[in-house]
Amino acid sequence: MRALLSVSDKSGIVEFAQGLERLGWEIVSTGGTYRALEAAGVKVTEIDEVTKFPECFEGRVKTLNPYVHGGILHKRKDAAHRKQAEELGITGIDLVCVNLYPFKATIERTDDFDEIIENIDIGGPTMVRSAAKNFQDVLIVTDTADYAPVLEALEKGEDTLEFRRELMIKAFEHTAAYDGMIANYMNQRFHEGFGRWQFISGRKVFDTRYGENPHQQGALYEFGDFFSTRFHSLKGEASFNNLTDINGAVKIAAAFGEKPAVCIVKHGNPCGFAIKSDLLESYTEALKCDPVSAFGGVVAVNGVVDAELAKKMNEIFLEVIVAGDFTPEALELFGTKKRLKLFAQKGSRLVIAGDKADFKHIEGGFVYQTADCICDNEVAGAKQVSRSAATEQERKDMEIAWKVAGLTKSNCVVYVKNSAMVAVGMGMTSRVDAARCALKKAEEMGLDVTGAAMASEAFFPFRDSIDAAAAAGVRAIIEPGGSIRDEEVIAAADEHGIALYFTGVRHFLH
Repeated sequence: MRALLSVSDKSGIVEFAQGLERLGWEIVSTGGTYRALEAAGVKVTEIDEVTKFPECFEGRVKTLNPYVHGGILHKRKDAAHRKQAEELGITGIDLVCVNLYPFKATIERTDDFDEIIENIDIGGPTMVRSAAKNFQDVLIVTDTADYAPVLEALEKGEDTLEFRRELMIKAFEHTAAYDGMIANYMNQRFHEGFGRWQFISGRKVFDTRYGENPHQQGALYEFGDFFSTRFHSLKGEASFNNLTDINGAVKIAAAFGEKPAVCIVKHGNPCGFAIKSDLLESYTEALKCDPVSAFGGVVAVNGVVDAELAKKMNEIFLEVIVAGDFTPEALELFGTKKRLKLFAQKGSRLVIAGDKADFKHIEGGFVYQTADCICDNEVAGAKQVSRSAATEQERKDMEIAWKVAGLTKSNCVVYVKNSAMVAVGMGMTSRVDAARCALKKAEEMGLDVTGAAMASEAFFPFRDSIDAAAAAGVRAIIEPGGSIRDEEVIAAADEHGIALYFTGVRHFLH
């Protein structure tokens, strides 16, 4: 039995080769892999002894050879194939272990196009595809995590068709993701990311019990390693719906840097938010916005949850808490809550992956766009268009309202007072309805909106929302501007003595 080992990531390859050698396999290898195995004392044959042709063109051509691909691709159970292999002097290659040139690491490290081109693997994917195509006769190994299972299967004689088939599927996933990454990079570099094809690939992190509803299947996939390294389950299992709610809550809470922000989300929409002197006060104030909706909700804490905060959170039923981390004392207190799920990023605060692209499924395809960014300078650089100016606290409230509005489903209007959200209307077909719905909810909750700042993620098309805000006692408003009736809206703000600011940036979220 002959194995061909040619890997870019050499972790574990020596031990894998030694295991094959113990099982009586002949080892063939290339370049750096050959040198690493030889140095470790593995009996290894260099590839040019098989190809009868030297590596050439700086290693660009070494395995693209009929002695290699004939050895991989001929069908062992086909008499004509066996005869032809014998006539041509081709020896079978029964195991191929390949992982590819580090293209991703290269484009993250350099912008040198010549170096990037050289790190596009040609022979590797070809061998992988050849071995995967002939998986009934050839084991294809592309993942270092499979070294031990493959050795065990060979030792026990359990390298069944089903076992080989799973390796084959993984191999085609490997080359598909690799080629998709290269195509996406080239389109990003030369077509601003919008080529004739868009390839979206993700690696499964875990299955969810079901999807949005029990009759649907679901799973979490990641683009890089964000969830693998940042999403730690401390208590409970994340559902499909948990994950979408966690995403919304974390994006809002993390939008404020190091500040002790707390965001409460229910069914994808924020129902509480605050930034106060500490996390306990922030949570307490965030909960006041809508404690009814917060029941069974998801809470994102931009910091470390301690025992004092845990005691407060235990006062109501929460389904999920996600935080930078939890103290041991907090985890002990939460242990009594059977239905509560806890997830941590193992850091002092929450962070997001920072994806540069966004897409949404529509029936028959998807729409794709560059990711939205609600930048810190949008509020700092907002233009005062009214006679009245905002106070320092009102500017802080406008910043919170603006970011929350931009990260909440349109049409959206957010009211913030003393750094805590006191009302929010979202997902409405009319902006004035969103404003009025928020105020009605605040009234039901017994919250006084007087003196609040208000934000809308898109312009107000009429003055009616300004009039409604004035009647509620709003003192400052921030919005993009850009309506044909901006002058009417500005006049209304001046009539009511409201400070009005235009950012010039719209943040629709549908």
